Amino acid sequence: MRAAGRIVALTLERLKKEAAPGVKTRDLDLVAAEEMARHGGRSSFLGYRGYPAHICASLNQEVVHGIPGERQLEEGDILSLDVGVVYDGYQADGAITVGVGQVSPLAQRLLEITQGALEAGIAQCRRGKWLGDVSAAIQQYVEARGFAVVREYTGHGIGRDLHEEPQIPNFGVPGQGPRLRVGMTLALEPMVTAGGWLTRVEANGWTVVTQDGSLAAHFEHTVAIAPEAAEVLTAV
Repeated sequence: MRAAGRIVALTLERLKKEAAPGVKTRDLDLVAAEEMARHGGRSSFLGYRGYPAHICASLNQEVVHGIPGERQLEEGDILSLDVGVVYDGYQADGAITVGVGQVSPLAQRLLEITQGALEAGIAQCRRGKWLGDVSAAIQQYVEARGFAVVREYTGHGIGRDLHEEPQIPNFGVPGQGPRLRVGMTLALEPMVTAGGWLTRVEANGWTVVTQDGSLAAHFEHTVAIAPEAAEVLTAV
């Protein structure tokens, strides 16, 4: 999983550099496929339950599962990039949200809060903690700063399969849920909005958007529970 995680990290780093005004999200999908293959990996997403692309590319009010296509990035957009990789039978999953050119102060704050929420969740990923401790830390970090966590989509366990138990909500109560054990591998992925937390699915059956049209951001790491602290497998 470390190898799969490194490919996720390298792919996201390249996509971040490529995301610029005028670039089509389809072009980013091709870049990602090339980068994964260059390191011996392949997309976890392509063909998964019928998904038609190598990555997810979600713009502005899109929360997750945006399908790459002919849309061109514009100055001021925010773009969530979600990458899953299979390498030697093991999976890793990661996401970042990037600003395209100069973004608004609200958008920049949203990105900072969402990344901070992921870090707050990872800090709770220690042996003996409860899964609810992770969920609660994410929720408390976000809501204390005036933003909202999406409640209809969650993080997940990961290993040989992309989605495994347990589900990892971005809200919860400390001290509840399963106990964290050394060797568990989890994909934490706060999805945060600048408005309300309700979402809907677009007509394509995949793309999730905020119901109120507010901006959304998404950050994700695959982590392994180690004796002292979480090992982040999708960090560069």
